[in-house]
Amino acid sequence: MKYFFSFLLVLLWCAPAQGQELLPFKKIDTTQLFLEVHKPENFDSSKDYPAMIFFFGGGWIGGNRSHFLQQARYFSKRGLVCFLADYRTKVTHGTTPFEALKDAKSAMRYVRKNAKDLHIDPTKIIAAGGSAGGHLAAATALISDFNEEGENLKVSCIPNALVLFNPVIDNGPGGYGYERILDAYKDFSPLHNIKKDAPPTLLMLGTADELIPVATAKYYATVMEKVGSPCTLKLYEDQPHGFFNTKHPIYFEKTLNDADSFLQELNYLPIKLLKTKSKDR
Repeated sequence: MKYFFSFLLVLLWCAPAQGQELLPFKKIDTTQLFLEVHKPENFDSSKDYPAMIFFFGGGWIGGNRSHFLQQARYFSKRGLVCFLADYRTKVTHGTTPFEALKDAKSAMRYVRKNAKDLHIDPTKIIAAGGSAGGHLAAATALISDFNEEGENLKVSCIPNALVLFNPVIDNGPGGYGYERILDAYKDFSPLHNIKKDAPPTLLMLGTADELIPVATAKYYATVMEKVGSPCTLKLYEDQPHGFFNTKHPIYFEKTLNDADSFLQELNYLPIKLLKTKSKDR
């Protein structure tokens, strides 16, 4: 029985890709952006489900929404409606990190605005992401600027919880991406915009991450807690940037398990009777 969780992950990896619903949530000039939807098995349209929106990593330069496919498959099996979000990147669209953030906010607003039709509980929307995608998730909660022109700002883009995989949280001098945003970091960097009553946050980081210093993550969590914004920091010994991806099966499992436990504590997921124990806590 103790191997049940690992067995479930094997099933997820080996499962054939199924046709998923694609929702067009934004169009800029000729660029159409989509949300790829993964629903729970035996989806019941008479119910409202918590939602989880994933933003891929890639330094706002490249990447695509398939980055978090396996995590979306897992959490949809656990009872969430999961969305894999597009956003504009430098390689594909010739854009800056600012456009990426505008798109992330648009995705959040789309899900909340259409919560009724999507059978989503608008009070239980989780933003998740890794690396630069982790920045985007955190920034939807903390950054007030960089909204798409003409968008209805009365629809909140702020998630109700955050699950962050080695997120880029410091864009200041010496932080990641500063050379691309320069003095705009004051309005763009999550670390420089921490505020009271931010969504409950899970921040997962490897201690050997070459891009995100452990000291930065610890400071972030400390300041969040100090201002009254719950932040759980989990460190994974000797793990590099991207340790949570499927090419690192042990830590892919550990981070999924820890994220699952975090969402159980928030009552977003039912209690899972069988869980593996993580030594990296």
